[in-house]
Amino acid sequence: MSMIKFLELKKITDRRSDEIHRAVARVVDSGWYLQGVENTAFERHYARYIGTRHAIGVANGLDALILILRAWIETGRMAPGDEVIVPANTYIASIIAITENGLKPVLVEPDPVTWQIDDRLIEGAITSRTRAVMIVHLYGRCAYTERIGEICRRHGLLLVEDNAQAAGCRWQGRRTGSLGAAAGHSFYPGKNLGALGDAGAVTTDDDEMATVVRSLANYGSARKYVFKYVGRNSRLDEIQAAVLDVKLRHLDRDNERRRRVAQVYYDGITNPEVVLPPVAHDPASDIYHIFAVRCARRDELQAHLASRGVQTLIHYPIPPHKQECYCEWNGLSLPITESIHAEELSLPMSPELTRKEARKVVEAVNEFR
Repeated sequence: MSMIKFLELKKITDRRSDEIHRAVARVVDSGWYLQGVENTAFERHYARYIGTRHAIGVANGLDALILILRAWIETGRMAPGDEVIVPANTYIASIIAITENGLKPVLVEPDPVTWQIDDRLIEGAITSRTRAVMIVHLYGRCAYTERIGEICRRHGLLLVEDNAQAAGCRWQGRRTGSLGAAAGHSFYPGKNLGALGDAGAVTTDDDEMATVVRSLANYGSARKYVFKYVGRNSRLDEIQAAVLDVKLRHLDRDNERRRRVAQVYYDGITNPEVVLPPVAHDPASDIYHIFAVRCARRDELQAHLASRGVQTLIHYPIPPHKQECYCEWNGLSLPITESIHAEELSLPMSPELTRKEARKVVEAVNEFR
């Protein structure tokens, strides 16, 4: 029995193989491998795609978030000890970016319907030390709401988007990554816009922010051997920039293919034990980086699907506040977050997944008893 893989990266890369090989060869032949024309081109194209004035290529998505918060500290908009409101049910990178900067994460429960940060709870979490709200477009679904924007404006809070899973996602015609003061992006290979290794970016309309982030990512230097900040080495290399520029041209079509797979799941899965993600009001909004379902017997469902030749993953089995590295939070009770992490199961999702394969997944899910 052949296995329906959760995600086959080689198939995705193979479809663009000729373009990618030409792009990589162009970089190799150029003899220039960092901070060159490929970075300049990709940054320009990605900024235009997202709808911001600036895109700054960095080494990975975690660094993107770290650098955003660090830039606000360097420019006096935040200080160590300040608080950042963040969803409790996120990947741990969102939290690490906050604590890495000496800031305090304030964990807010998700909405039990949308599985995104509950905007009804944000205002109650604000204190005199709150300086920012971080929203996470988890699973490739938009977390932004008008209420979140209004709260940030009324309280003078910075809004940062963790757009690691949502390249191409929209809110009312605008792309996520352009809705806040700045956004962090990940191009990890498994993302909808994936590099051939680690890569990331920061997008913003703020000229000062862009200048500071670019300096911080280059050891703290804007001019060779002159260091204004104690920075870090977090630069997007030329090969990854060239590959990403190729893939960016096809991103919207690939996301549409993902939507078609999702529609097969929505139309076909009828098992009452399996809770499907809510359907977006705007069909063009979600980009289905992950098709996450919930099931009270998640581990049994995963084993059943594996026995039927369907590979699944769990995003994520342990919430941040229960991780050993944040042992000071282990006693927190966040029941909605904990139930999501105990019940979430990710079905196969890829622009290369065929309708026939998606229907086999549906059949296997509906057979679960």
